[in-house]
Amino acid sequence: MQTIEILKELIKFKSITPSDDGALNFIAMLVPKFNVQFFNRGKTKNLFLSRKFGDGAHLCFAGHVDIVPPGANWKSDPFEPVIKDGFIYGRGTQDMKGGVAAILGALNDEKAQNFNGTLSVLLTSDEEGDGLDGTKFALEKLRELNLLPDYAVVAEPTSETKFGDMLKIGRRGSINGTLVINGTQGHAAYPQKCINPAHLLAQVFANFAGYDLDKGDANFAPSKIVITDIRGGMEVCNVTPAQIKIMFNVRNSPSTTLQNVQDYCEKLFGKFDYELNLTQSSKPFLTSANSPIAINLAQSIEKITGSLPKFGTGGGTSDARHFANFGVKVVEFGVINDRIHAVDERIDPQEVLNLSVIFADLISNFKG
Repeated sequence: MQTIEILKELIKFKSITPSDDGALNFIAMLVPKFNVQFFNRGKTKNLFLSRKFGDGAHLCFAGHVDIVPPGANWKSDPFEPVIKDGFIYGRGTQDMKGGVAAILGALNDEKAQNFNGTLSVLLTSDEEGDGLDGTKFALEKLRELNLLPDYAVVAEPTSETKFGDMLKIGRRGSINGTLVINGTQGHAAYPQKCINPAHLLAQVFANFAGYDLDKGDANFAPSKIVITDIRGGMEVCNVTPAQIKIMFNVRNSPSTTLQNVQDYCEKLFGKFDYELNLTQSSKPFLTSANSPIAINLAQSIEKITGSLPKFGTGGGTSDARHFANFGVKVVEFGVINDRIHAVDERIDPQEVLNLSVIFADLISNFKG
């Protein structure tokens, strides 16, 4: 089956997290020469395809078949591939069934037969959800079997304005925070008898909202405090609030840790009656730009597109972080991401074809 036909079939699966809706069984049938292993837990399915061509490095391609719900107001059925104005419409076309189709197309390319190591694919049905039973769990099983890859390429949609313009060599971490400032509720006409937490917050807010906890570096943007929610009070005009609750997020570089965030909050709010809860949902990672996987993939991208990609670390989190946590040198590369999670998600089929050719070229020329 050709790459674009694979994509069209994948769109038809209603694989809303954490269900694969049968997509992974379908994929397993497309590469009969590869060993098939499933690592399933709960409602999540994880598919691992592998084939040993020689004694060289183990290169893994990774991705997910699960999607976010389509939402309303689509102009066409989100689970029926529609070709219109040079695009293929359907939920998951960019994020990331297009990338999965490109991987499968590359595996069936004649160039892939030139590989001199172990070639594998790891696909999950739980990337858009909490991910506890997805790639992370599958990598735990692979470690037990001594099958962890040396290098990995996650086919996330990384391109920004032009296909091939961005290759992710790392990601920032993510720290979530909830801050509560306690006060004393009272009548708005007698503010001197109240302790108004909103007024307390105002004293330091300029040094909190949008504050850069570090200066960033050549690979990472500064770790900025981003306010995501503020609430308090009773929604009346004559009663001051008893407390103010602020929720925030920090996409942190390696220069800022959870402890740094905690220390900074103590510096700002320590004179108030406050409560702070911080959780780190992912940690930052960086694969060296001089790593074989970064160099080889960049060369393949230049060969097919005519220009070298930028190396970046921006954007949200992805399953690449799990590979990094297991010591795997990992990068991310894929199609343009201008319609991910949006209504009428669509993809240029030529991007999918070019991505498949790039992956096939990487496989045939990889020197780990």
